[in-house]
Amino acid sequence: MISKIITNNNNITIYFLIKGGKIYMAKVMKTMDGNTAAAYVSYAFTDVAAIYPITPSSNMAESVDEWSAHGKKNIFGQEVLVSEMQSEAGAAGAVHGSLQAGALTTTYTASQGLLLMIPNMYKIAGELLPAVFHVSARALATHALSIFGDHQDVMACRQTGFALLASGSVQEVMDLGGVAHLAAIKGKVPFLHFFDGFRTSHEIQKIEVIDYADFDRLLDKEAVDEFREKALNPENPVTRGTAQNPDIYFQAAESSNPFYEKIVDITYDYMREISKVTGREYKPFNYYGHPEAERIIVAMGSVTETIEETIDLLMSRGEKVGVIKVHLYRPFSPKYFFDVLPRTVKKIAVLDRTKEKGALGEPLYLDVVDIFYNHDIKPVIVGGRYGLGSKDTTPSQILAVYESLKEDDPKHGFTIGIVDDVTHTSLDIKEVINTEPKGTIKCKFWGFGSDGTVGANKQAIKIIGDDTDMYAQGYFAYDSKKSGGVTISHLRFGQEPIKSTYLITDADFMSCSKQSYVYQYDLLRGLKKGGTFLLNCIWDEEELEANLPANMKRYIAKNDIKFYTINATRIASDIGLGGRTNMIMQSAFFKLSEVLPIEEAVAHLKKSIVSAYGKKGEKIVNMNYEAVDRGIDSLVKISVPKSWADAKDEKEEESLLPDFVKNVVEPMNRQEGDDLPVSTFVGIEDGTFPQGTTEYEKRAIAVDVPHWIKENCIQCNQCSYVCPHAVIRPILVDADEKAKAPDTFETIKPIGKGFDGLEYRMQVSPLDCTGCGNCADVCPAKNKALVMHHFEDEYEVEANNWEFAMTVKSKGDLFEPTTLKNTQFQQPLLQFSGACAGCGETPYAKLVTQLFGDRMYIANATGCSSIWGASAPATPYCKNQEGKGPAWANSLFEDNAEYGYGMAIANRKIREKIELAMKEFLGLGLDSELNQYFNDWLVGMDDAKATKAAAGMIIPRLGTDTGNEKGNELLKLIGQLKDYLIKKSVWVFGGDGWAYDIGFGGLDHVLASGEDINVLVFDTEVYSNTGGQSSKSTPTAAVAKFAAAGKKIRKKDLGMIAATYGYVYVAQIALGANMNQALKALKEAESYNGPSIVIAYAPCINHGIKSGMGTTIKQEKKAVDSGYWHLYRFDPRLTEEGKNPFVLDSKEPTESFRDFINSEVRYTSLKLTFPDEAEELFQAAEANAKARYESYKRMARD
Repeated sequence: MISKIITNNNNITIYFLIKGGKIYMAKVMKTMDGNTAAAYVSYAFTDVAAIYPITPSSNMAESVDEWSAHGKKNIFGQEVLVSEMQSEAGAAGAVHGSLQAGALTTTYTASQGLLLMIPNMYKIAGELLPAVFHVSARALATHALSIFGDHQDVMACRQTGFALLASGSVQEVMDLGGVAHLAAIKGKVPFLHFFDGFRTSHEIQKIEVIDYADFDRLLDKEAVDEFREKALNPENPVTRGTAQNPDIYFQAAESSNPFYEKIVDITYDYMREISKVTGREYKPFNYYGHPEAERIIVAMGSVTETIEETIDLLMSRGEKVGVIKVHLYRPFSPKYFFDVLPRTVKKIAVLDRTKEKGALGEPLYLDVVDIFYNHDIKPVIVGGRYGLGSKDTTPSQILAVYESLKEDDPKHGFTIGIVDDVTHTSLDIKEVINTEPKGTIKCKFWGFGSDGTVGANKQAIKIIGDDTDMYAQGYFAYDSKKSGGVTISHLRFGQEPIKSTYLITDADFMSCSKQSYVYQYDLLRGLKKGGTFLLNCIWDEEELEANLPANMKRYIAKNDIKFYTINATRIASDIGLGGRTNMIMQSAFFKLSEVLPIEEAVAHLKKSIVSAYGKKGEKIVNMNYEAVDRGIDSLVKISVPKSWADAKDEKEEESLLPDFVKNVVEPMNRQEGDDLPVSTFVGIEDGTFPQGTTEYEKRAIAVDVPHWIKENCIQCNQCSYVCPHAVIRPILVDADEKAKAPDTFETIKPIGKGFDGLEYRMQVSPLDCTGCGNCADVCPAKNKALVMHHFEDEYEVEANNWEFAMTVKSKGDLFEPTTLKNTQFQQPLLQFSGACAGCGETPYAKLVTQLFGDRMYIANATGCSSIWGASAPATPYCKNQEGKGPAWANSLFEDNAEYGYGMAIANRKIREKIELAMKEFLGLGLDSELNQYFNDWLVGMDDAKATKAAAGMIIPRLGTDTGNEKGNELLKLIGQLKDYLIKKSVWVFGGDGWAYDIGFGGLDHVLASGEDINVLVFDTEVYSNTGGQSSKSTPTAAVAKFAAAGKKIRKKDLGMIAATYGYVYVAQIALGANMNQALKALKEAESYNGPSIVIAYAPCINHGIKSGMGTTIKQEKKAVDSGYWHLYRFDPRLTEEGKNPFVLDSKEPTESFRDFINSEVRYTSLKLTFPDEAEELFQAAEANAKARYESYKRMARD
């Protein structure tokens, strides 16, 4: 018999075989994702891990770091040493050096990060070092960035000399990850072990865990000893890495051939050993399907699981089909391929998850074609592409491939999963099939980024997987917005192993955590007849009748949907959880789904709460306990009226939207982008998107929005100044505009000079607001002029008012933006971004666009600011009423400063052509009124105001006939370049991960160049976009990923490093601490004819601010008042005036440093986890901050 126990440690399920009165350990089961499985395996064999964070691989290194911090031992009896480097190139260099010094070394990476490692990969392979790179394979940035999975990155490495080993599931990651390490050590060939980014790296599965004792038994310890003995050491010195000439380089390169000839069999031998341990058969190529298959697919990665499901269905229909699953891709072994190939095969389709433009075929296809060249079997072989950028690949698509192989002339170069109506490569789906095992329970959860839905579903998967006999699978689909985007969780449970590596399309249970989604998405699409739907909303049954869209009513009624509601938003607010509805919705799910007895489910949920939130304190734990109880007790079953079956849709008004918005943006926002054909992108093949598409989103995601009380308003405009999403703005109307305004558009008399004939109003856009509340928090009026009201109480009236306000002519030209108040009359050219509610970064960027946006270039480093700045289809940078605005572009993460520098020098060179043309024109001696304007432009060509004025006079006259052929030719040239007449403002935006770490070398070079370029650093003190990893900006004692036990060294002083050049303008600012200083610094930086860098303190959701993200602006003030952050300006122009260039704008600290750091979880969690070290590190952090301030004081005095 099989028996089972649950351990108290890590929720591991251990199955025992009881036979003949004796107990044998059968297997250890645990629920985890692919990244965790890879981390677990690699930890066993690793002395040193040199890493750098990149999505979706970061979690591997984070797990290793956390385990090491808590004392976990590898098979050598030591904790792994984890070293975070400044870039992937740096990590690869460290891996190389560590291996040469005798430490078994591992790294984890993906995408562009892997490409940065390629130079060292050649070296590591050439020196026969046993490295293992674990790669969650990901798309490369080409026409656009994609953080999602395919094999483009891995395929760019197949020539390096690394062996390439593919895993197709979470279980395979566990099993084959060990093979990579064992074979690399024994065979002296480095391995790249890869699996699909997100689909495998982030898919949660119940899998069997291999015991470290098994790995230890299989390890070739003599090979380990030999590796360590060969390491560089002064005790036995050698020289490695010589420069070789034509006489020997070729021969030396060929001398390593035997190692590559042997590595295939070594890998095969270890696969057999792992097969003995696990009972799962592994070979370099595994075959699955009919023993006499005539049509087969060759593929690798997670798609092979989907193919297996499809094969099961087709074989049940009597079809002879199969799949060859590629595991060992390099070296590619014909011997082991033909060992498993059915000799009956007539046609083969090779699936590649990559695209190589201009090639005769993709890599795997070319390999397969090559091995058949001299073989006696001569099947028809075609190749196709699938799954780029995590495009979902379904059994129906796989069926289309098999059906295509039935044709006399199967299509080559085909694609699946898309509709290619341009080059017509796509295969049509003629039959939709369902291949999931019978009895599989399928659940789909629509969530809202930061509401905790994904985290709660991960807990649910682990509860069901670890605490029941059921198998469980979880996969989580996101858009690219920060917190506030849509999340869709796909959960499956069943009695059989789950191989469905694709999204759920026919759910038994569906829930929606956001009321506004009923208007934005086709929520019920795919919910089974008789299924259950749970909606979080404020509506009672009567209000549901009035508000639920007709299409949903019809679906619910016609498909016998069991419909429940719960007001989780209000419950969470009452409890004190803000917008985190996750535990309320999760307990409701367990109540309705009956996957577990409810008492058991509640006990497991509360246990998981302690595990997840224990570090945040007892108060948070108790609030979540209450959420679980309220979620069960507050469910409302809706009696569905029969009339819903005939519900009529409201007549839609004719759309006046731009074609791009109507045809591209809206379908993508409805989660229907998968249905867009290739022809959609004809004309924008280079990745160009129009500006300002966020104007049309109207997400309605706020729970509460600001309400303006005009009688209390002092018209300071601070609320608008700090708004992260530009949703609250001062509006000035003249008499004609006021007459056209809605009655609800109340205005007051403006305070101050220059407002004659105008009326003032502070207008909110409730449909664009994220509800952070910073505006109300900073309002300085004695009686607050802004108070937060429930969205439902505001949106109807204020949405109409906003719509009118956007028709009002901007009055910004009436006011010089030299004061805080006046800046807010300038139209913000960054609006409604996908940044987190309360984001600390966007207020700075928005302000820069208000000051210089009509003539800005922005080079944006990859990171948070590029994701909220341009996550398709949302483009928040927009045009002003004259059609001008920031020209924004992103290159990569590491090269952003150089990218912006390229823009600056190109602009300078093109303007030089204008200068030469004008001078030549003047030299003709013609009698033309343009002479004066050309002279004005030449004198002030580096001054924005002067060039604007001159351009206004020049452009209308460029069509003038001068009566001189050369003169007309020169005017034509200037006309062609007229967009360059006005001096442009070149800005480089990026976070501290870029500026302090990966991009620092380039940033330093660009600042040293002396070029007129401006750099704005959003300093969140962590890698925000990849989840909060430590950077060189992270201060002492802060807890971050890769600093689980608190950062041990002090923060890098980037500003002072830049200031050492003497000719770079440098400033540190914090908007909430001194709004005028921030404005002054930005204006000074831009006006300086040379390089400038402004470092802006930006509170982040990763900080865990205890008072919430609605107080980020106030948190900036606390940071400065406590001496944690310092304000200063270093202006080289003052040196020329004989003055001290350094001005310290921070006063002596007036608040407690300890109180400040205790207001953020990134510090307080250290006390809970490592209390002994916390006090020592807190003291060091305070001492470092004081020392820095003292050094600034000395600079200000000198």
